[in-house]
Amino acid sequence: MVEIRIHGRGGQGGVTLAKLIGTTRYLLGDSVQAFGIYAAERSGAPLQAFCRYDTDPIVNRNEIYEPDHVILLDPSLVGLGITTGLKPAGWILVNTHESPDAFADKFHGYRIATIDATAVARKNKLGTESVPIVNTALLGATARLLGFTLDEVNAALEHMGFVGNNITAAGQAFEQTRTHEPVGKTDAKKRDVSHARIPGLVDGNTGDLPRIKTGDWATQQPRRQTLVPPCNHTCPAGNNVQGFLAALAKDQTDEALEILLQTTPFPSVCGRVCPAPCMEVCNRIQLDEAVNVRELERYAGDHGNVKLHPLADRSEKVAVIGSGPAGLSAAFHLARLGYNITLYEGGPDLGGLLRTGIPPYRLPRDVLDREINRIIDLGVDVVTNHKVDKQELFDIAQRHDAVLVATGLQELRALKLGIDDAGVVMQGIDFLDRANGGDIRVDGEEVVVVGGGNTAFDSARSALRLGAKNVRMVYRRTRDEMPAIAEEIDEGIEEGLRIDYLTLPVNIASSNDGNGYVLTCRRMQLGEPDDSGRRRPVEIPGSDFTIQCDRVLLALGQSPQLSVFPEGTEVHEGDDLIGVIQTPVFALGDLATNDGTVTAAIGSGRRAAFHIHQTFTGEQLLAAPHDPDQVIGPDSMQMHLFQRRPHAEGFALPPEQRRYTYEEIHHGLDDPSEAKRCLSCGVCNECDRCVTFCPEGVLKRVGHEFVFDYSYCKGCGVCVAECPRNVVFMSRL
Repeated sequence: MVEIRIHGRGGQGGVTLAKLIGTTRYLLGDSVQAFGIYAAERSGAPLQAFCRYDTDPIVNRNEIYEPDHVILLDPSLVGLGITTGLKPAGWILVNTHESPDAFADKFHGYRIATIDATAVARKNKLGTESVPIVNTALLGATARLLGFTLDEVNAALEHMGFVGNNITAAGQAFEQTRTHEPVGKTDAKKRDVSHARIPGLVDGNTGDLPRIKTGDWATQQPRRQTLVPPCNHTCPAGNNVQGFLAALAKDQTDEALEILLQTTPFPSVCGRVCPAPCMEVCNRIQLDEAVNVRELERYAGDHGNVKLHPLADRSEKVAVIGSGPAGLSAAFHLARLGYNITLYEGGPDLGGLLRTGIPPYRLPRDVLDREINRIIDLGVDVVTNHKVDKQELFDIAQRHDAVLVATGLQELRALKLGIDDAGVVMQGIDFLDRANGGDIRVDGEEVVVVGGGNTAFDSARSALRLGAKNVRMVYRRTRDEMPAIAEEIDEGIEEGLRIDYLTLPVNIASSNDGNGYVLTCRRMQLGEPDDSGRRRPVEIPGSDFTIQCDRVLLALGQSPQLSVFPEGTEVHEGDDLIGVIQTPVFALGDLATNDGTVTAAIGSGRRAAFHIHQTFTGEQLLAAPHDPDQVIGPDSMQMHLFQRRPHAEGFALPPEQRRYTYEEIHHGLDDPSEAKRCLSCGVCNECDRCVTFCPEGVLKRVGHEFVFDYSYCKGCGVCVAECPRNVVFMSRL
């Protein structure tokens, strides 16, 4: 992107010059912006105009604080912050009869060019003798410096209706521009950016402030607020979605990862397997399509580099039982706080269902291992192949200062079909465990999968990859009620899965010819909603039909296994479970919440860790829940001020290729530019529209702060009307 800042006075044509430069690039296919500070657009008053162009779509609406080049329409403005923010290799183009060498000391180390655009304009009778219009001459000089051709300049002038002497003036300036290049390596240094405007009518070198303080006329005043973006409110892990997207939008990948690691140890994992409820509530849906938050989280996790260290060195010892997403999340946050963590896992490897229940084509094992190792590197001790029973839990509690139990949902729901042979009727979770370990094949088989969740689709799609002739799914509701991730359903259908909706299996028996089995099913219809809010399926009498099959996989859901706790224990998140000993024991994750998603388990693990920390220290780290009234919706935003921009997707293997391989299907985004589509709902992203459109010039940006001069603010409300994200609002006096 090339950014140009123009300094001039009202009436000289600075804003039009910005538009002419922009038009030159627009006709070449670039994305362009050209605008000025209209509050100062009075004859003779200092003003600034801006132009930026890029081959990629421009979504930045800020004034230009760090320009690549500067154009000076009036040499009397030399010294008024001209080089503020200017990049060292930039050009400074001055409208003057003097040689560029005359400015070498003032602009030491910069490239300088001069053109007597005033003389060119007067010669061609552009404007008046007292106020010549120098924009077309300076366009020619700018073209000479930036490599535009005269043909490109003339095309822009004709497109804008500037013909005749304007074209002549541009050509003369193109030939007459003089340049000065600093000898040797430039030592120009970019000056700090104050974000303050150049002096103007009410705050500069044209006299004192007006004696009448017009702010006394106001009946209302603009104020600023920060609201809650719906993505932040909805994220089960508690991620600052808007925050990490804002960092990615600035190409600050490490900073984006650092923001994510404040709440989750698994950005790369969740960037692949999260159902992304944040995208379902994205306000941008009202404009075009949701921001691809899931892929952007993956990008930050895959490409960011952050080295973590414990923040303290504490003496307390905490045991975490279970190494699924909840247990690992709790271990991660407690280890970062400096606690001594021992992680107990019943299997040979860490990860729980992340490892055994999600196929590698969705979650490659090297990605999972990388993020688990980041947790272990914080000093977490690991004990694998160690199942914990009721007595062992009691013993562990006596050796530790606190115990967190995150054993997940281990009680699998069965369906009595008449045959109990595990080779014929098998739990989908067990099938996936064996499939992911390379211990099972289903070559040439007709496979039926019962269920409509993620486990059902993972089982069905894995069966295809393991040689099944056909895979058919039966689900007792419709697609609208399916709990599986929508993309998983679509991809499964693309790969050849057949789905029978509103279908209930009732019996399985050997085929009469001895070849396989016959699964009897019954048609269903939807009745009234049940406790889950979904409409209850009701059997249709006399609607039975049969399906020929060799194997049935059940994926009907799971429930907590509470045998590790004392009999009669009721498990709730945040409750101390065992009162017979002093050590606090807490349940977390699906064991306590039954939410059933990786992101919800991650959030539960963080809450449990912070709860333990508060128990030990009294320090409250967990933020208060969002006030639903502070969550901003599209109706509260100026959606018409945003530009439409297509949704970015990463490369994915085609269906005919992926159904035969465990290679990862989705390869991720090539760059983080998708983050620039984020509307930053309810959160100021320093777009500067309020500053740019303030008609009185009484709103200034100072660093990252926006300051209203209420002594002169009349409360007109223009800043509110121009704020796209409802950060500025009017308060009655």
